[in-house]
Amino acid sequence: MKPRQSPFRALQFHNYRLFLIAYMISRIGAEMQVVVLNWHIYQITNTTWSLALIGLSRFIPIIIFSLIGGTVADIINRKTMLVISQICLTFIALAFFITTANGTITPLIIYVLVALGAVVASFDTPARQSILPSIVPKQYFINAVGLNTIMWQTAVVLGPSLAGFMIAGMGEKGVYLINTLCFFASIIALFGIHPTKTVVEKPVSFNLASVWEGLHFVKNSPIIYSTMFLDFFATFFASATVLLPVFAKDILKVGPQGLGILYAAPSLGAILAGLFVSSLGHIHHQGRILIISVFVYGLATILFGITKSFPLALVFLALSGMGDVVSTIIRNTIRQLKTPDHLRGRMISVNMIFFMGGPQLGETESGILAALVGTPAAVVVGGVGTLIATGLIAILIPKLRKYHGDEVVV
Repeated sequence: MKPRQSPFRALQFHNYRLFLIAYMISRIGAEMQVVVLNWHIYQITNTTWSLALIGLSRFIPIIIFSLIGGTVADIINRKTMLVISQICLTFIALAFFITTANGTITPLIIYVLVALGAVVASFDTPARQSILPSIVPKQYFINAVGLNTIMWQTAVVLGPSLAGFMIAGMGEKGVYLINTLCFFASIIALFGIHPTKTVVEKPVSFNLASVWEGLHFVKNSPIIYSTMFLDFFATFFASATVLLPVFAKDILKVGPQGLGILYAAPSLGAILAGLFVSSLGHIHHQGRILIISVFVYGLATILFGITKSFPLALVFLALSGMGDVVSTIIRNTIRQLKTPDHLRGRMISVNMIFFMGGPQLGETESGILAALVGTPAAVVVGGVGTLIATGLIAILIPKLRKYHGDEVVV
C-alpha cells in the first residue's frame, strides 16, 4: 500500500463541498425519519408484521421505477433532477408532519407515503451518484466516493441519535417537521452547484433500447454484477435494523433513547473504518478484502442477535458497520471506475435494485421471520444466511475473489 493521504482532499472543490453539504443535510433528516417511521408504526400496531410492510412499501416502487430513473439520469440535467427530487421529498415529509399533528395518520397513510418516497428515490439516487464526475476532477473522484460513504454513515449516526431523543421530547411529529426543514436546506445548497463539464459521451434516448443497454452492460461485467449480488444477499439476510425497535423496547429494554444509540452504533464503526480506508493509498487484493468484510458483517450480525447485553449489542453493531463500510467503498469504487460515463446512471439504477431492494425486501423477510420464530432467532438466521451466500458467490464467481484492482486508488 502507498503512504496514507488526507481522506478529505476532494473537499477543496467548491461544487463538491456544496454537494456534500446538501447530501448530508438531506440524509440526516431522512435517517431521522427512518427511525421515527419504524418506531411510529410499531407503536400504532405493536406487531412486527407492520415493520415488514415498511420494507415492502419501499421495495416495490424501486423495482418498478429504478431503471426508468437511471435512464432519465443519463438524458436530462442531473442537477435539475436532484432539485426536483428534493422538492418532492420535502412535500412527502410535510405530509407526514401534517397527518401526525392532526391525528389522521394511519398505517395505510404511512405505507403510501413511504412508497411515494421510494419512487422519488428511484430518480434521485442515479442522478446523485452519476453527477460526481462533473463536479470532481478525475484524479479526486475515488476520494469523493469514499467521502460520500463516510458522510452517509455520519448521517446515520447523527440522524438516529437525534431522532431517539426528539421522539422522547417532541413526539413523532417533531421529527417529521425537522426532516421537512432538512430537505428545504438541501435544496438551497444544491442551487449553488455548477457542474463544470458534460459527462455523457453520446446521446441517450428514452426508450426500451436504452434501458436494455444498461442491463446488457451489467450482465456482461462479472466483477460488477458479483458485487451487486453480494450487496443484495448481505442486506437481504442481515437486515437487523428494522427489528431494532423490538430490541430496544422488549429485549434490551432501553426505550427510544437507546433505540437511537442502537441505530447509530453500526455507523460509528463504519465512520472509523471508512476514514482509515479512505486515507490509504493503493489497495491490493480488493476482491478478497471485499469478501472478508462481508463475512465480518454477517458474523457480527449473528453475535448481535445472540447477546442480551446493551453494551455488547453496541459493539457487535459497530463491527457490522465496519465490515459493511469497507465492502461499500470497494464495491462503489469498482463499479464507478469500470462504467463508461454515458452508462453510469443506468448502471446505478440496476444497482439500486440490489443495494436498495435488498434491505427493503430484507426488512420484510426479517419482520415475517421475527413474527414466526422470534426476533433474536430471525437476526441469527439472517447472519448465517449472509455467510452462506457470501461463500457461494466467492466460489461461483472466481473473478471476484481474484480481483486485485490495480487500477483503483481509494
